[in-house]
Amino acid sequence: MRNISFAMTTQQILDRTKTVTRRLGWKFLKPGEFLQACEKCQGLKPGEKLCKLAVIEVVSIHTVPLNSIRNEDVAREGFPGMHWHQFVAMFCEAMACQPQDPVQRIEFKYVDEVAR
Repeated sequence: MRNISFAMTTQQILDRTKTVTRRLGWKFLKPGEFLQACEKCQGLKPGEKLCKLAVIEVVSIHTVPLNSIRNEDVAREGFPGMHWHQFVAMFCEAMACQPQDPVQRIEFKYVDEVAR
């Protein structure tokens, strides 16, 4: 099972309020695939262990322009009350991309809680 990092939205995963994520370069995913949601997957320091958060199942995946997101999906990303313009700016700063860049919109459901 492939790991997927939720470093910026760990609490939203723990609270089960996040059901959509946008990613760059995840075109290979297919609906029905299972992923291990983790706090951080890369850049672990020596002795640091993978912190597993949940097992999720991909419900759908579509490639869309980042700036096509709207407030409803921003809430599903785990940021209720944030305007979509703010989300796009935050994403672009974190991922070094442009608002019009294509991203994969991954909808998922929680399958299993993992003992931490």
